[in-house]
Amino acid sequence: MRITKYAHSCLLIEIDKARIITDPGIWNQVPNADNVSAVLITHEHQDHCDLEQLNSIITRNPGVRVITHEAVGVKLAEANISHEVIDNGEGIDVMGVSIESLGTEHAAIYGDVSPCRNTGYLIGEELFVPGDALHDIPLKPVRVLALPCGGPWMRLSEAIDYAKSVKPEIVFPIHDAVYKEEYRSDLIPRIVGGNLESAGIKFLDMAPGAMHEF
Repeated sequence: MRITKYAHSCLLIEIDKARIITDPGIWNQVPNADNVSAVLITHEHQDHCDLEQLNSIITRNPGVRVITHEAVGVKLAEANISHEVIDNGEGIDVMGVSIESLGTEHAAIYGDVSPCRNTGYLIGEELFVPGDALHDIPLKPVRVLALPCGGPWMRLSEAIDYAKSVKPEIVFPIHDAVYKEEYRSDLIPRIVGGNLESAGIKFLDMAPGAMHEF
């Protein structure tokens, strides 16, 4: 499995012949990928679902499948973007790669009210991308976890504890465009990475533009 991190939560995941993009949003460059099989969208916020970027991907990749849940589907339907709906607990196949949906609620920013619906995706039974939530634990083993590390709805301690609960072999950071790069490149590896490494979980710091074979 090869993963390219465009920035923030936007990834290109390559498994065998499948090429899957997650969460193209306003805080990353427009993904410049061809032969994209599918786009997965965790929730409707613009840093995860930017319609201009999505249309750009579709124009560049005719026939690409856009997969999300019902709430984002309403937004896409209003923009005349064809899509497929996957519900919590359901699975779908993308060129032989399994995609499983997990979760329904975005993390609360204040109080007990979630700002919108959110779903995470277990991709190829090895990579989990949780979107904006740190409360959904996959029932299957997770080899690689894309770990949110910055946002108004979370503390770093919650990210660390969540990763320990999921118990992946390896973690890399996402949802980190809220930081200046000089701060991100010091804070995340030192605090998140240091605590996870001491717990026996490998931490890989992927900066925007990084690509890695897992």
